Amino acid sequence: MRFTRPFRRDTGTRTDTGRHRGPGQQPAPKRRRLLVTSATVAGAVLVAALALRDASGPQPSAMGEKCRPTALLEPPCGAWFGAFVPHERADLEEKVEAYEKRVGRRLDIVYTYHDMSVPEGARREGQLLTPEEQRVGEDRMLLLSWESKWWGGRKEQQPTWKEIAAGELDASVIDVQARRIKDYGERTGKKVFLSFDLEMDTRTPDNGTPAEYVKAYRHIHDRFRELGVDNVVWTWIITGYLNHADLFERMYPGDAYVDWIGYNQYNYYRCHDTDWLTFAQTQRATHDWIRKNLSDDKPLMLSEFGTAADARRPERQAEWYAQVPGVLKDLEGVGAALQWNHRDPGPHCDLALANEAAWASLREAVSDPYLNQPLK
Repeated sequence: MRFTRPFRRDTGTRTDTGRHRGPGQQPAPKRRRLLVTSATVAGAVLVAALALRDASGPQPSAMGEKCRPTALLEPPCGAWFGAFVPHERADLEEKVEAYEKRVGRRLDIVYTYHDMSVPEGARREGQLLTPEEQRVGEDRMLLLSWESKWWGGRKEQQPTWKEIAAGELDASVIDVQARRIKDYGERTGKKVFLSFDLEMDTRTPDNGTPAEYVKAYRHIHDRFRELGVDNVVWTWIITGYLNHADLFERMYPGDAYVDWIGYNQYNYYRCHDTDWLTFAQTQRATHDWIRKNLSDDKPLMLSEFGTAADARRPERQAEWYAQVPGVLKDLEGVGAALQWNHRDPGPHCDLALANEAAWASLREAVSDPYLNQPLK
């Protein structure tokens, strides 16, 4: 099934081959993540009476200078809270505000996805920092995921890592987007998190070899630097499956090219026919492996986290989210956690918040002072 709506992380050209089945277990079968159609967000009835919390949290004067974000957008005194909120490109602001109303606070980070198609005409999939994103980014940070795909494009239009590394997309794609991000920084003084080919460990060999990925990543990074782009926080995002550990090590671009390391781990439960995993069980093993094998000091990001519901125990999803603040405080160096509020294809694969109890639990979790840090 191919969707033609303007925004989704994949449109049938990509398959995800490795979703979490528990620490060190084999990845799930191939499947596509279809992000956005005209379907409504799960649990769409808004709690209108719930006022938005000021996302800035305690003011710097109260928190002290030590709690101001660093040059790499690290929150020294806690962690940012963010989310992927399903949307069409034109209604990003509306969908983000609706999510925020339900969760009872403003998001620190809003996560969006783009392909590497030629940004021309009315097509905006390949356009980083759309007008909607820029408006959302006025009082939030943005994490832009940039994928080496042409969603819905022909086979010959799909970029490969080898082509990117050779500079074949510089004039048509990479330089265009680099200048857009540079202009955004010069106009607003803002930086953006930028990820190139998240979950690259599921993209080889289709997109190329691990060595070709590293060359492509470094080429983009170096090209941005050559063009004077200094407002990007380079964010390298893996799946986190420990049976991909060899790929992680081979595909790591190097400390000089990475500012943050992210990983995407879920409690899929019946979606992948696994045992129920607590929030801690989905996060700790990957966290500890990264600290031991990749970096002992890079800031870490839970770039996608979430849980399926349990129809037989409706309160279970709420109990899962209640664990989040306590576990986060014990994950050294994790500076951001982004909730995934959408479904995956397949039976029992809805990862969105399923009921008001789950929303109430998440509201309580993200009101914790640890997740309420000053943005300036």
